[in-house]
Amino acid sequence: MNELETRQLRYFVAVAEEEHFGRAAERLGMAQPPLSRAIGALERQLGVQLFVRTTRRVALTRAGRVLLDHARVALEAVALAESRARHAGAGEPTLRLALKADQDAGLLPGILAAYKDTPVELLLGAYGEQATALRDGRADVALIVDTVDDSRLDSEVLVTGPRVVALAASDPLASRPSLRLPDLTGRSLPHGQPAEHGYPAPSVPRNLLDHSQIFNLIEVGGAVWFLPVWVAERFPRPGIVYRPIAGLAPATLSIAWPERSRSTAVASFVRTAQRVARTAPEARISAGTGARGLPPAGGR
Repeated sequence: MNELETRQLRYFVAVAEEEHFGRAAERLGMAQPPLSRAIGALERQLGVQLFVRTTRRVALTRAGRVLLDHARVALEAVALAESRARHAGAGEPTLRLALKADQDAGLLPGILAAYKDTPVELLLGAYGEQATALRDGRADVALIVDTVDDSRLDSEVLVTGPRVVALAASDPLASRPSLRLPDLTGRSLPHGQPAEHGYPAPSVPRNLLDHSQIFNLIEVGGAVWFLPVWVAERFPRPGIVYRPIAGLAPATLSIAWPERSRSTAVASFVRTAQRVARTAPEARISAGTGARGLPPAGGR
């Protein structure tokens, strides 16, 4: 049997994720007929049916679901190899740190001041993009808000603290010193979810609006928002109040890196971040007892 090509895997993943040949072809920038022929050729090559086709959509078979899991890993591995090779040959080495602006709990200036090993390049991105940047090789290390739930990444919690709810100063609830989730019945989060249901699940997109857009929605009474206390402290606004909210899991800020990293620069940066975190206010800090899978202090 001929070996699979990355082009075939990209085609297959696009059809599997879009569940439609036309949308997949548009996503890939190609016409639909050659895409259909390519998927048919792939099925013949493997000797299995990957999709059940109907007039409205396509659905994965059991074999297709298995291939999808492995295809994603394979494509990420190829992207990672390409990115790391280019980075290694780019001249002076740098440490690429992925993060979302204003989500560093005030630790970033201290970390950068204390870390002297390698120049640090900041890769700012939207919520949720940091783990992807680690997996595809665009970043060496990342600061990630909330749980790092990925077996391909190692991480250590730097900060843990309560979430607060942001609401319009004109909201009747603003007069209360603290709130519970049921108090928010009838109000929505910025992306439309009912606020009384609590913090959105990881599958809910949260990177479509920036902070200024969200605060504008809140100020006009169109939304409420849950955010870590360290973010709220950075954004005092006359038209918005922040109140403690019971019933939400604490927010966390973690430092994460690829599971198989053996970079001494990454190891040093992680340890520096841990030291800086331990000096932050104790009411918000959980420095941890040791990072899982921390790269060894030897070799680059």
